[in-house]
Amino acid sequence: MCGITGYIGYRKAYPIVINGLKRLEYRGYDSAGVMMYDGDKIHLSKTKGKVSDLEVITNKEEERKKGNIGMGHTRWATHGVPNDVNSHPHFSQSGDLVIVHNGIIENYDTLRKELISRGYTFKSDTDTEVLVNFIEEIKKQEGCKLGQAVQLALNSVIGAYAISVFDKTKPDEIVIARLGSPIAIGIGKDNSEFFVASDASPFIEFTKDAIYLEDEEMAIIKLGKGIKVRRIHDDALVDAKIQELQMSLDQIEKGGYDHFMLKEIHEQPKAVIDTYRGRMLADKGMVRMSGIDNHMNKFLNADRIIIVACGTSWHAGLVGEYLIEDMARIPVEVEYASEFRYRNPIITSNDVVIAISQSGETADTLAAIKLAKSKGAFVFGICNVVGSSIARETHAGAYTHAGPEIGVASTKAFTTQITVLTLISLKLASKKGTLSKSALRMYLQKMQLIPNKIEELLKIDDKVKEIAAVYKDAPNCLYLGRGFNFPVALEGALKLKEISYIHAEGYPAAEMKHGPIALIDENMPIFVIATNKGHYEKVVSNIQEIKSRAGKIIAIVTEGDTTVKEIADHVIEIPETEEALTPLLTTIPFQLLSYHIAVMLNKNVDQPRNLAKSVTVE
Repeated sequence: MCGITGYIGYRKAYPIVINGLKRLEYRGYDSAGVMMYDGDKIHLSKTKGKVSDLEVITNKEEERKKGNIGMGHTRWATHGVPNDVNSHPHFSQSGDLVIVHNGIIENYDTLRKELISRGYTFKSDTDTEVLVNFIEEIKKQEGCKLGQAVQLALNSVIGAYAISVFDKTKPDEIVIARLGSPIAIGIGKDNSEFFVASDASPFIEFTKDAIYLEDEEMAIIKLGKGIKVRRIHDDALVDAKIQELQMSLDQIEKGGYDHFMLKEIHEQPKAVIDTYRGRMLADKGMVRMSGIDNHMNKFLNADRIIIVACGTSWHAGLVGEYLIEDMARIPVEVEYASEFRYRNPIITSNDVVIAISQSGETADTLAAIKLAKSKGAFVFGICNVVGSSIARETHAGAYTHAGPEIGVASTKAFTTQITVLTLISLKLASKKGTLSKSALRMYLQKMQLIPNKIEELLKIDDKVKEIAAVYKDAPNCLYLGRGFNFPVALEGALKLKEISYIHAEGYPAAEMKHGPIALIDENMPIFVIATNKGHYEKVVSNIQEIKSRAGKIIAIVTEGDTTVKEIADHVIEIPETEEALTPLLTTIPFQLLSYHIAVMLNKNVDQPRNLAKSVTVE
């Protein structure tokens, strides 16, 4: 949600900044802008729309591209509608300061009124323009340097931010700061150049060394001198750790696929292997997870496990509830992080909270973690991004190792999160004695086969595409599942909504007759998960109820099924596996179906409207 890029050094800044913005497009945005400093003047270019629209503007005048210092921004509107004026970067009134900002300044209106009383005028409706003028006013009143002015200003604001500020009177430095929104600094050789970005993807081809600011930290970057990191609230120096980046350039490029989403769907076999590699020792009948092993008593003695997450991660958490309760017999509750943090939940020191987030930066999930910790609960994180806020805020955790996920609609995040939750369930069940050694070994052997089974499923892409063509114009769809596959029905409906904008709902199959059955007619497609394990006969009965009302049935069944095949309009077969592992397979056809429908409807698959990859504001 919003993206920041910046560069100061010896190279031309414009290509680095503009290409960085393109790499951050996955975060979701509605406008874009860049500023370049050529050693004399600041050149500002910004517009509502895409980075490609911004390039049209900058290509008209070479002056707009000159300079070795630049900052860029992709904005997801909060204060003020998406338009050219509200786009970032924003100038201060004097024109000396320029800022880009992710987040929300909650007390901006109070600050704005105070600044107006002091003679300031505002061109935009944004909280960001208020912040840059507030910094300028402090700098003027206190007679201080930019870094101190930023620090004093941030101690007076309420809200969340990642900011990068440039002062043309001090053209050898950039000041950045963070609270609640991520920001990273790439470090060039001998402090000859520095990169600033919301994540490391904009600068990975230039440096592998990066510093991730913690909450309430700010950094003053000076060419030739390096970086000083301080705590905002007390000015104490911080010994910031330089991390070596793990991602590579090819991981964030499409690699011949038409869209990142399709690439990431096809990356799932490898992603699942990378997630269980080193943790799942099938030949020894063991699961090894240090984050669990080192805190086993916390889990085994817990009164309950509370899973908090949002969106797709919440659906993965729901699968986790079924897995943990079934295998380890520990009570589990699954909460939307956004509700959990506001409803005054009962949390004790005997609770374990598992927080799930692909990005590790989801604002509501982070707030839920802080609430749980304040109540004494043990908090375990599951996320994909190394060094992210959730990885740092939790007591222990596990990375999914899915690799960068650029498409806004999560795919491999879902399957790798389920993989981690499956390993946790097996680990706890084994230690608790609720799963026999032979059963554990059987599950691990079946898990080893899952990547190949996903590969098999990906080969039915043409068949899924044919089904997509039949139902691409449907105004509404229902998704039904039972047991372990009820969350997959929810996830399937979410994927269709996210990228095709078709209204879809997921339900437990048995709940259909408690309301949704009223919607069924000859124009209603119903996607039903009817694998041959668990509640098969019950689901078949549900399918017959749909058929008797002329509904169009698209069923996901186990290979060799004949009963459902005789009833359904379309059948997609998945390979045989244990019921608890079927969500790793049944979700694949739904991902492909949503993708193809969206493409056929000419939607922006990787950057659907109004959505952001990482929701870092409330």
